Amino acid sequence: MIFGRYINKYYLRYAHLFLIGIVVLIVLDYAQLKIPEIYRMLLTGINTGYIDAEATIPFDLDVLIDKICLPMMFIIALLLAGRFAWRICFFGASIKVEEDLKKVMFDRARILSQEYYSVNKVGNLMSLYTNDVPVVGECFGWGVLMVCDVLFLGVLAAINMFKVQPVLALLCLIPMALLLVAAIILNKYLTLKWTIREEAFSAISDHAQESFSGIYVVKAFVREAHELMSFKKLNLNNEKANVEFTKLSVAMRVTVMLFVESIIGVILGAGGHLVYNGEIRAEYLLEFIGYFTALIWPVMAIAELIDMRSRGKASYKRIEKLLSSKPEVTDREGAVDVTDVKGEITFKNLSFSYPDSDRVVLSDVSFTVKAGENVGVIGRIGSGKSTIADLVARVYNVPDGTLFIDGKDVNTLTLSSVRENVACVFQENFIFSDTIAANIAFADPDAERSKIERAAKTALVDDDILGFSKTYDTVLGERGTTVSGGQKQRICLARALMKNAPILILDDCLSAVDSDTEQRISDNLAKERKGKTTVMIAHRISTVSRLDRILFMEDGKAVAYDTHENLLKTCPPYARLAKLQSLEEKEVS
Repeated sequence: MIFGRYINKYYLRYAHLFLIGIVVLIVLDYAQLKIPEIYRMLLTGINTGYIDAEATIPFDLDVLIDKICLPMMFIIALLLAGRFAWRICFFGASIKVEEDLKKVMFDRARILSQEYYSVNKVGNLMSLYTNDVPVVGECFGWGVLMVCDVLFLGVLAAINMFKVQPVLALLCLIPMALLLVAAIILNKYLTLKWTIREEAFSAISDHAQESFSGIYVVKAFVREAHELMSFKKLNLNNEKANVEFTKLSVAMRVTVMLFVESIIGVILGAGGHLVYNGEIRAEYLLEFIGYFTALIWPVMAIAELIDMRSRGKASYKRIEKLLSSKPEVTDREGAVDVTDVKGEITFKNLSFSYPDSDRVVLSDVSFTVKAGENVGVIGRIGSGKSTIADLVARVYNVPDGTLFIDGKDVNTLTLSSVRENVACVFQENFIFSDTIAANIAFADPDAERSKIERAAKTALVDDDILGFSKTYDTVLGERGTTVSGGQKQRICLARALMKNAPILILDDCLSAVDSDTEQRISDNLAKERKGKTTVMIAHRISTVSRLDRILFMEDGKAVAYDTHENLLKTCPPYARLAKLQSLEEKEVS
């Protein structure tokens, strides 16, 4: 059993299952301890011709059936039914705990901010669900069972041993106490070894996930051998961690078995001597051995419990780290929903640095996108263009009084309402392993096919989709590996259009299409989103030249903000960039 603030509630939530299982287990423990007594009665009857029941009665066939055979058959039937019942209760509760814990973990992962995922790899997070949660669930099932058996079966067996022969019982229990102390000492080492084992597994899981996701790059650069060697090194570390933990775990189990078998030798030697001297009858020694045999499982359970608790404690700490992580971007107290958004965006002297970084990405940026305007953002790589998209989408926090939507400070508005009114197509296009239709209709899963097709036509990807054998029902590979870069970008654009948000942010999402296709998409957007705000971030000036206004960024600063024609006249850096790109396009053509 393990305890922690994130899992204690499950003991109460499934208390009915635990209580039923405990009651059944206690009944079975009590019934099981009747078996040595029956053995003693049988041997007494054989040796003396009488048995000690409610009174001393002659041992005959009727007594054999009524006092020994029938009770034994009843106990066996009870043990069979009871063991089935407590397994349903304990293991059923364990499975439910695992299910609930995974839901809570997924919900926590869902609300965590981007910063968390920039430092925690996917493989490590997946190992929490595949490795650590089952270990914690095991502590709820087997753990509760073992604690109950130690407390009830172990204590009752020890009491009965003292009733039969106190001196012999004392000789047996002293080594047991020493064994318990040794096991407790080993516990902290087991916890440490299990933690190292889980970290090694996370490392190999991270590497495998990353290698498979980037398999095209690996093959293109002929780095298969290098990746294999890297995996081999991590695999050896994982093997070493597993072997070290297993060695320590097995050593503890072997030590327990050694103690138990040694104590059996003590019982046979000391007990035989007592029988020989007439201090105890042979049938009572048999009963004593029966009680000790029943005590072996609780003693083994203590070792198993310590081993399990060590693993469970280490796994819970890893899970607790996730559940205790706080999202950096959250609703402020008193935040309200924004409604009837027109689409005006205002940056007012906004300066920004990414978390855990001292580098200023945006410096004193000020500009306003009027409602319904089509605005372009242009600049060299690293000038801060994508950061603007991240901040409007509330991926990161911004200082108070620096970013406004329809004149309202975004920090006074709820995240959900802001994001509900902003559709984004980021630089890194993500495609789900689902049908093309499901990917496009992600924001509106119940949308009619005609609406999905309209969005695809606007993004000029409809013809490509119809070229697939199953058209819109084509299932895409993981992260969209079965479509080209341009098709992926346009599917993501269609997905954003399906949202029909008042504000649309396009972060260089047409870089993989040719200039003609790009221009046709821009024309479609202008018609489809007339009266709605669109911000198009791009590297090519030709992409944004026909928009209402253009923001020119350089080194994190808003250098100029005007129409394309005016920028050519008033902004020399913009003019130089336009001339350079024009020459490059002529050379290509």
